[in-house]
Amino acid sequence: MELIKKTWVILGMNQTLHNLCFTWVLFHHFVSTGQVDNDLLFAADNQLAEVAKDAKATKDPLYSKVLSSILSSILGWTEKRLLAYHDTFDSSNINSMEIIVSLGVSAAKILVEDISHEYRRRRREVVDVAQTRIDTYIRSSIRTAFAQRMEKADSSRRLSRNQTSPTHFLSILAKDIGDLANKEKQLFSPILQRWHPLAAGVAVATLHACYGNELKQFISGVTELTPDFVEVLKAADKLEKDLVHIAVEDSVDSEDGGKSLIREMPPYESEVAVANLAKSWIKTRVDRLKEWVDRNLQQEAWNPKASKESVAPSCVEILRVVSETLDAFFQLPILVHQALLPDLVIGIDRSLQGYIYKAKSGCGTRNTFIPALPELSRCTTDSKFHWKKKEKLPNTQKRRSQVGTLNNEGGSFGLPQLCVRMNTMHHIRAELENMEKRLVTSLRNVESAQLDISIGPDTNFELSIAACKEGIQQLCEATAYRIVFNDLNHVLWDFLYVGEISTSRIQSFLKELEPKLEMISNTVHDRVRNRAITAIMKASFDGFLLVTLCGGPTRAFSRQDSQIIEDDFKSLKDLFLADGDGLPEELVEKAAMPIKNVIPLFRTDTESLIERFRRLVVEAQGPSAKSKPLIPVSSGHWSPTDPYTILRVLCYRNEEAATKFLKKTYNLPKKIY
Repeated sequence: MELIKKTWVILGMNQTLHNLCFTWVLFHHFVSTGQVDNDLLFAADNQLAEVAKDAKATKDPLYSKVLSSILSSILGWTEKRLLAYHDTFDSSNINSMEIIVSLGVSAAKILVEDISHEYRRRRREVVDVAQTRIDTYIRSSIRTAFAQRMEKADSSRRLSRNQTSPTHFLSILAKDIGDLANKEKQLFSPILQRWHPLAAGVAVATLHACYGNELKQFISGVTELTPDFVEVLKAADKLEKDLVHIAVEDSVDSEDGGKSLIREMPPYESEVAVANLAKSWIKTRVDRLKEWVDRNLQQEAWNPKASKESVAPSCVEILRVVSETLDAFFQLPILVHQALLPDLVIGIDRSLQGYIYKAKSGCGTRNTFIPALPELSRCTTDSKFHWKKKEKLPNTQKRRSQVGTLNNEGGSFGLPQLCVRMNTMHHIRAELENMEKRLVTSLRNVESAQLDISIGPDTNFELSIAACKEGIQQLCEATAYRIVFNDLNHVLWDFLYVGEISTSRIQSFLKELEPKLEMISNTVHDRVRNRAITAIMKASFDGFLLVTLCGGPTRAFSRQDSQIIEDDFKSLKDLFLADGDGLPEELVEKAAMPIKNVIPLFRTDTESLIERFRRLVVEAQGPSAKSKPLIPVSSGHWSPTDPYTILRVLCYRNEEAATKFLKKTYNLPKKIY
């Protein structure tokens, strides 16, 4: 070297130029001799450290030009290898990676920090040249490696097309990317973290973004839940957890705790994608169920012979669809059955509630059939009254018009059809209660279920079951009052005690009521039968009371008639007791209590009735009622202590004292015009 230095004056060389040229010679010799002697590369890297010192102190333009040319050549050579370092290095030559990275980073730092005028004008702390360069190498190499894994996974998918259930290429890719991340962490990150403290984190964040782009495109093209789709999402979920774990582990000692890296890794939200598709599936099935409800109800005839259990075929079909829908839901390849079940149950519940409401629509209610009470009048004591019964027959149609419009056994609202509707609602309720138990079992059997599964307010058929209970009650009452006040109107309201009481007694009503009860007993489900018969009993008792207390001017009772009334009411009770084979005696007696309390009024003498009436009116209206009593208002309950009830008894009392009292006190007419 001492001899060589003596030639520098002649050659125009100096130590600075020598250091630069010697660096190039070492580097060039390494490249030209097959890149096998790493000692030459180490020597070039060490010599480059001297060049870095010279570059800071030398302002010679010619030197800077030569320096830029040499360093650009070195940097270009290193970057060809580092921008795709997965292709350049593996476990067999990993030892040379660190020196090549060092050489490239050193060259880049000199070029940027000591030659670039733009960099000099900026604050030096703004850019960390080494870290920025390594960040670029990592991201570029990772993207290249990812693309290669993509091609490889796609090739594997094409080769497996002939298999029975080929694995989706994104599932294959997720596993390959997981392997790539582990290789990065174990093989390359320990070297690169010398210049970039978050080398592994940057690598997995880049992998997360690359796979995320492919997953997003895949999800956007999926319209239904399939095993392939869920398989991909499971694989993606596992990959994401692995990548995030590496990033967090790598950045635990960083200044921001890895927050910047985590922000680069927005969640794939696989569960959200599954949930959205599952919700779409649920909406489609619920909408389809609504269409089934409307279509089947339009075709429903409520024929008791259509099924063995006298249940509407539309109900059987709809419940079949509901059962199949629930089975299909629990077969969906998802992990969020319990979270999504309320959406499905609520949709089914509302559809069935709609079916139930429509099934009872148009059947009427209790009040539909109760006749309007005739205005108050006083009894005529004309002896000719009793044989004028036939003269009242023309008014039959007029009175019937007051008790509802359903006056035939045909159509979809006949008595047999009403029985089918009752059975249908009971069947729906029973099936839904069974389905609620099945839901618990099904939830326990799916992968995501917990052992303490229970049916809560969001996962039961509360609306439908309540609608069934209400519907059965309404149908029982409507059927009962329809039978009593509509179907048997001619033997109750138009016949019982009209004219001569001894020839218009309860037997005609009982004779025609009995086959109705028998038909209901043979048609209605045994769990509903007693409720229906009980409703008919109460309607019959109400009808009996209305006839005796509000039957209009065609009826008149003497005190002697009270025995006939008592006997007829006993016959009515006996029909429902059926010698011990009918309704429970305590139930019948309880329903009969209002009538049993009122009947004694019919055998009470007129004077006592008038005195009791006056006393009760004064108690209700005050002292002014002694001189100017007002007509009592009905309390809605018949009772021997109710002045309105006593007034009604007096209106039909066939005695001169009663009619004079009503004439004098309230000026009631004998006839209603």
